[in-house]
Amino acid sequence: MYVEEPLFRVVRGVPTAEELAALVGTIVVRAHPSAEPAPMPTSSWARSGRPAGRALTPGAGAWRASGLPR
Repeated sequence: MYVEEPLFRVVRGVPTAEELAALVGTIVVRAHPSAEPAPMPTSSWARSGRPAGRALTPGAGAWRASGLPR
């Protein structure tokens, strides 16, 4: 018969159920960190102020070109 050992044990004190739940949650999150959070969607208002289709490059005349229509 196989007896699985506990992943952790409390060696001092008498934690409440809530404290144990917080400890288990912390251990799980630290052991399995999530992937990078999904980027926030950009609003159409914010997109309207960005140049579309043409990447601006730094250099002479870049500031002026950023305000010119295509």
